[in-house]
Amino acid sequence: MISVTFPDGAQRQFAPGVSGFEIAKSISPSLAKRTVAMALDGAVVDLADPIHQDAKIEFVSREDPRALELIRHDCAHVLAEAVQALYPGTQVTIGPVIENGFYYDFYRETPFTPDDFEAIEKKMRELIARDAPFTKEVWTRADAIAHFEKKGEAFKVELVETIPAEQDLKMYRQGDWMDLCRGPHMTSTGKIGPAFKLMKVAGAYWRGDSNRPMLSRIYGTAFAKQEDLDAYLKQIEEAERRDHRRLGREMDLFHFQEEGPGTVFWHPKGWTLFQALISYMRRRQQASGYIEVNTPQVLDRALWETSGHWQTYRENMFVTQTEDERVFALKPMNCPGHVQIFKNGLKSYRDLPMKIAEFGIVHRYEPSGALHGVMRVRAFTQDDAHIFCTEDQIMDEAMKVNDLIMSIYKDFGFEDVVVKLSTRPEKRVGSDDAWDKAEAALGRVLDVLTERGMKTGINPGEGAFYGPKLEYTLRDAIGREWQCGTTQVDFNLPGRFGAFYISAESEKTTPVMVHRAMFGSLERFTGILIEHYAGHLPLWLSPLQVVVATITQEADDYAMEVVAAARKLGLRVEADLRNEKITYKVREHSLAKVPVLLVLGKKEAAERTISMRRLGSQNQTPMTLADALALLSSEAVAPDVQRGE
Repeated sequence: MISVTFPDGAQRQFAPGVSGFEIAKSISPSLAKRTVAMALDGAVVDLADPIHQDAKIEFVSREDPRALELIRHDCAHVLAEAVQALYPGTQVTIGPVIENGFYYDFYRETPFTPDDFEAIEKKMRELIARDAPFTKEVWTRADAIAHFEKKGEAFKVELVETIPAEQDLKMYRQGDWMDLCRGPHMTSTGKIGPAFKLMKVAGAYWRGDSNRPMLSRIYGTAFAKQEDLDAYLKQIEEAERRDHRRLGREMDLFHFQEEGPGTVFWHPKGWTLFQALISYMRRRQQASGYIEVNTPQVLDRALWETSGHWQTYRENMFVTQTEDERVFALKPMNCPGHVQIFKNGLKSYRDLPMKIAEFGIVHRYEPSGALHGVMRVRAFTQDDAHIFCTEDQIMDEAMKVNDLIMSIYKDFGFEDVVVKLSTRPEKRVGSDDAWDKAEAALGRVLDVLTERGMKTGINPGEGAFYGPKLEYTLRDAIGREWQCGTTQVDFNLPGRFGAFYISAESEKTTPVMVHRAMFGSLERFTGILIEHYAGHLPLWLSPLQVVVATITQEADDYAMEVVAAARKLGLRVEADLRNEKITYKVREHSLAKVPVLLVLGKKEAAERTISMRRLGSQNQTPMTLADALALLSSEAVAPDVQRGE
């Protein structure tokens, strides 16, 4: 007999080979009916799987968060069946679950288009309504190859041939249709439910190889409940409205062009916004004891070999060779340069912690298909810093970084933040002992943050190649998550470069290096801000804060006086004296997301007043010029300056 332990700690004995379904049915027929899968010792598996040894069991209902991935996985299988039913001769390839949904790749001479979605979705609903059970079969490689060859499924044959010989080959059947799959699946197609939608179609090369056939990739999403799907579709719609690429054009902030793929052409207004972010961060860093430096863009290959980047990060680096055959790389990270600055001159334990910061431009190769506006680029600026400290100082410094990061995010309107500890990856440098110490240090920080009531978690295997890290993820105005800030503890790089300080015992000692970024990529953070605020940036951040717009030419001279007075107070202001209707001017500047319009006519010029119109409001508020400028100049002060920091 085997012992099965339930979540409440209760145990029952069963004959070896009993299935999860049989156990659920023995407890209650209704439990068996509403259960779609089970978790054995934490791993989700088919409910029909036999259990051969003692295990902890949990029954997974359709409403369980763990079932969402199964719903999407099953939906991908139904999509494939529907496509082959409607379009005979179409070959299926792979159909994985991805973030927020799933996709399936198909080979067909005529590519699919969104016009096909209505018919496919209709067929999918028919297949779901049939409620065909998912059943798993274990096949030999020879049988699977023969099956797919008979069906003309050349891509599936290739997949089978690449599966290791010692690995079980699983086939999942749903009615008369079946697919090669590792599983698991729910009990039947009916458990998918009606809350699904096909989203888009794109081209994708087989196995990502441009020399292989082009496939049609159909993307879809699915949820346990219709209201969840509706909320997601609304979020997608809102995200499109807030797309920073469109707003960037409307606000005249930046553009991209093919001659510089993945690099930003900043326009004057965009550069003003970018510099406002740098100025803010520079003030916060200086107040926190950081010293600012600048390191070279191009460095010899030998330095990157010493750091470990050449061995672990080479595919992401831009490399060049000069006529004298020296090999150089554009820096993908600032850390090796900062170690060189630390090494320049003898350092004592009294100099620690030493906090070196840089607004460093780095270059990393991103595949062209991954580039996305300012969110995903090949050249970007990091608000990078490295804290050289002793082991005893790690906890204190990491907490100071945390408090600074959280304060900064609050200034920009982000208060829903999750902090996760990313642990050692498979591809890394350094000893296990060094990694143990680094992970333990950040683990203690995470414990303190958890005790404070912050949202925390673990990302196993997602650390940098040189050390574990805390990752700070923001939730924006429409609920999307953005990973921005990081704190990384590194016992490796300083030693690889021979960096040391003189300890209190007069001994050469290798410092610990805490890598730290708060915005992360300034380009990406700019895009996040634009989308978070839908372009309606706070006055202190807006690249153009005020436009003085005239109704009649008789107010032109007064308008220029207003502009001069506003600029004297530090406001970023322009005049619009064009011979256009005021409604046209209001519409144009509203589209460009100018926060404030000061409207001047003959009456305002005579009385030395203004009519203030805020972005998003239909109302105009009459005010004296002095009152208006005093109000706007106070609103335009950055939060940290207002606090007197």
